[in-house]
This record gives sequence, structure tokens and C-alpha cells, in this order.
Amino acid sequence: MKLRIHDDALRLRLSRGDLRTLDQTGAVEATTHVAPGSSLVYRLRAADVPRLGAEVEGSTVTVSVPREWVDGWEEDIHVGFEATQDAGDGHALAITVEKEFDCLHRPADAADAFPHPDAPTG
Repeated sequence: MKLRIHDDALRLRLSRGDLRTLDQTGAVEATTHVAPGSSLVYRLRAADVPRLGAEVEGSTVTVSVPREWVDGWEEDIHVGFEATQDAGDGHALAITVEKEFDCLHRPADAADAFPHPDAPTG
């Protein structure tokens, strides 16, 4: 799973393996080791929630997605989900959760990525 953060936007990209793990266990997470004794954990969990949302506790960012949204997601053509949530003080956080596709313009960096929908066939 990849995490991209830019200003008030957070994006998670999931490989096929990530989606299988999410389907089987209800969550997928990754850790970025920042310095000795400190790391950033980012997690996507399928939960009984009404909409896509994010929260931070300590050094863990958790994005929750409605369970029914991800049931069978690996096999369907739906690319992902987007939402915006109030972040306080006049800010809004844009959240995107999507499948990781092969790159069209350079060699794929993930053998587990989904085929890009715009890739030439044949």
C-alpha cells in the first residue's frame, strides 16, 4: 500500500495483494520507519462506518471505509473512493482510496499492480 500526502489531501493506493488482505482480515497497514524509535503507520480498515473517513492517533493514520464498499472490490471495475471531511479550523481533508495501476509511461514498479485501464491490449 502506498500513502501520498499533499497539503490537505491523503491518498492510499492498494495493490491486488493489499485488497486480498483487506478482504480476508478487514485491514491492511504499512509502516514507514522515520528515525530510530519512531515510525509512521498507515492503515486502511473496512468498518461499520457510514462514509470514508480518517483519523490520527499517535503516529498512526487510520482510514476507515464502509465494509460494503470493499466487498468484492478486487474483481469489480470500480477504481476507488473519494470523500472530504472537516479537519477543523476551516480546513477540509480530501481522502482518496484507489487501486494501484501499472504505469503507462515507464516500467511497472509493482508486479502486483492492477493492469492500467488505458493500457494498449494485444
